Amino acid sequence: MEKAEESSVDDTVAATCSGMPEAEQIEGLRRLAEPILAWYEQNARILPWREQPDPYRVWISEIMLQQTRIEAVLPYFYRFVEVLPDIPALAKAEEATLLKLWEGLGYYNRVRNLQKAARIIVERHGGRLPSSYQHLLKLPGIGEYTAGAIASIAYHIPVPAVDGNALRVLARLLACRADIAQPQARKTLRAAAQAMLPRERAGDFNQAMMDLGSLVCLPGPAPRCDLCPVRTGCAAYRQGVADKLPVKSPQKPRAMQQKTVLVLASQGKTLLRRRPAEGLLAGLWEFPNLDGWLTEKEVAALLDEWGICPASVRRLADARHIFTHMEWHMHGYLVYAADALPVPNCVWVDGEAVRREYALPSAYSAFTRHLPRWLAETKNNLEIH
Repeated sequence: MEKAEESSVDDTVAATCSGMPEAEQIEGLRRLAEPILAWYEQNARILPWREQPDPYRVWISEIMLQQTRIEAVLPYFYRFVEVLPDIPALAKAEEATLLKLWEGLGYYNRVRNLQKAARIIVERHGGRLPSSYQHLLKLPGIGEYTAGAIASIAYHIPVPAVDGNALRVLARLLACRADIAQPQARKTLRAAAQAMLPRERAGDFNQAMMDLGSLVCLPGPAPRCDLCPVRTGCAAYRQGVADKLPVKSPQKPRAMQQKTVLVLASQGKTLLRRRPAEGLLAGLWEFPNLDGWLTEKEVAALLDEWGICPASVRRLADARHIFTHMEWHMHGYLVYAADALPVPNCVWVDGEAVRREYALPSAYSAFTRHLPRWLAETKNNLEIH
């Protein structure tokens, strides 16, 4: 790493990150805003909610982008705003439509909160997102970051929007060695963002910080300091510790759960059941599944209980899905049944209806990606292979 110029950020205060930035720090940070904006003008990603930054589109994009990469979000965003182009349409949407539009994005409470907020906006704000930061904070699913993003990008209000990428940039600029998962550290870094914020270009600056963290100030041991427009003003770069910051307390180990997933196919239909209205993946549809790993003999006994005489049972490749706090390790079986007989608490659904109407979680993607072929085989009474 090449020798950087001296930074105006005081090392002792920066290292603790335990209070509000001092006056000298604030002045040093303010000087960094201009080169960051200049970099953004040359490197900003072209995104649909930036090309048309109306409040609704900014809001939808920010909720979708929580814990999801931009590349994954784009097709969802286009489809969502095409089907539900405004807040009144979102407020009136059927739950099945809403969940199907969100299928695969995960964290389904996000879209439920979107609709709750839309209904409040229709009722109390005439169908338009409020332009007040404080009023935005009162809506379901909108926290400090999302309120800041909407207020600054859509309404040009000078408030910071500090997402995970911006948090990392700020922690390195200040060489903050405090745990950024702690409220006090986050408060200090947000105060630093506020100090840097150019009032006349708040939205651009917030997006510049996001992009800088996403494209240059990368997490872990590979920050691209050679491409950073403010490395000479970065305390972590000057101290040679950019690859070690920010500090974040390790997550607790995820719980492991064993599951057996049964994909039943008959006459072009598959068997689905709906998950409970509360808890993990609430209200979504899924393949019948059981806790633990069942043997083929145990699966055959269960099918017999259901009154299903299978033409064939085939073990599928194992699959795994990672949630925030747990992992599912799944054994799967493909069951070809000659007759689509009733099964308690389940429904037989044809492939087209699954594609258009039934939201299945991405946890089952290892199975759903092959479902059209399996259903076609059963519809034509072909031997599954």
